[in-house]
Amino acid sequence: MRYAQLVVGPAGSGKSTYCSTIVKHASDAKRIVEVVNLDPAAEHFDYEPLVDIRELIHLDDAMEDEELKFGPNGGLVFCIETLLENSDWLEEQLGDVDDDYILFDCPGQIELYTHLSVMRTMAALSVMVNLELPHVNVLTKMDLLTKTARKQLDNYLEPDPHVLLADMRNAHSKWHEKYAKLTEAIGEVIENFSLVRFYPLNIKDEESIENILITIDNIIQYGEDADVKIRDFDEENDDNINCD
Repeated sequence: MRYAQLVVGPAGSGKSTYCSTIVKHASDAKRIVEVVNLDPAAEHFDYEPLVDIRELIHLDDAMEDEELKFGPNGGLVFCIETLLENSDWLEEQLGDVDDDYILFDCPGQIELYTHLSVMRTMAALSVMVNLELPHVNVLTKMDLLTKTARKQLDNYLEPDPHVLLADMRNAHSKWHEKYAKLTEAIGEVIENFSLVRFYPLNIKDEESIENILITIDNIIQYGEDADVKIRDFDEENDDNINCD
């Protein structure tokens, strides 16, 4: 069985850093995790990609073509459309190896999520509904926060709709008064279905990285179909056994 993570999020949110961190952590644990770069505008990253969209088409190809003459945004859309039209290329590059664990490092430019229907399903909470796949919200760059700031994150890691609604009522703004019923309805959905939860990630803390990887492994059921490995030990001769 093959396993994968679709790493999505806005530009600059730390997707490539997350991928390189997981690859390094997995390597230290004697696990093999590969990364597929799907960002045609990527300049550099700290991992060696298994597959790189830039080998198929680079953003510069779309921008420097005399006939196309795309700008940065249009060029990105064109590159992803080219990838979709050449999905067989991606399939061939991935190969067919059992027990693969692949991270798909997706582009973060907002234009892709507003202009392409296949990418639009991967924006914000809609990814949880449209893809119908296990979804984990990772709160990155925790290593950049002060200790005081980290203590203030509890309301975001496990949001309590009652607290949020109380804050709204105490705000006494016309906007909150106008949309009070809508906000309460959203709060009920969050409370009843637990749609939102964030997992903090500090790339400088090995325990934090391990917690994220274990959480995702459990969700995607990584390794549950693997055979139990039994190590054979050669029996030692009686002459070689020393008893004190």
